Amino acid sequence: MTWLSIKPREARDHAARLGALGIAHLDAPVSGGPGGAEQGTLVIMVGGKAAEFERARPLLQVFGRATHVGSHGAGQLTKLANQMIVGITIGAVAEALLFAVKGGADMAKVKEAITGGFADSRILQVHGQRMVERDFAPRGRMAIQLKDMRNALATAQEIGFDAPVTTLFEQLYADGIEHGLSDLDHSGLFVELASRNGMT
Repeated sequence: MTWLSIKPREARDHAARLGALGIAHLDAPVSGGPGGAEQGTLVIMVGGKAAEFERARPLLQVFGRATHVGSHGAGQLTKLANQMIVGITIGAVAEALLFAVKGGADMAKVKEAITGGFADSRILQVHGQRMVERDFAPRGRMAIQLKDMRNALATAQEIGFDAPVTTLFEQLYADGIEHGLSDLDHSGLFVELASRNGMT
């Protein structure tokens, strides 16, 4: 299992190299952080042969919910899709909260008002609260989020997929890092968007 995503083609290469040595391979990136690992609630995205997944399932389930998503590399592909959603949604939450503040609303109350509605999400609840509190201590760093966006875009190019939304957010995270935000939590994209709007 890996915390950091790699490109699916790298996972396929690992599988081929290990297979040549007679060693079974699963790529099994996770989501849920250290807390999820400690509580056994990780989301585990597994690529590889179905039979090898079934053999490993009892071990994987100690750490959380394991789902077989396809052949070698599919676990990493799923993790990149996860990271696309996380990175883009952080940006959506940050922009919406800043928009509300700029218009004269109370950010904490706006977050409270929309929690439970159709716009609610884990990102709004967790990262939105970090934005309200201006708590950008790193859990998942901006630099890691940028790496994930770039890995997603490289994979998109390899498979012939146009990803304009991810392309936009890759640039926003890159701009934030260029402006010194590399070591902030990825919810620190809020700081980049605030700066663009003259908001401190």
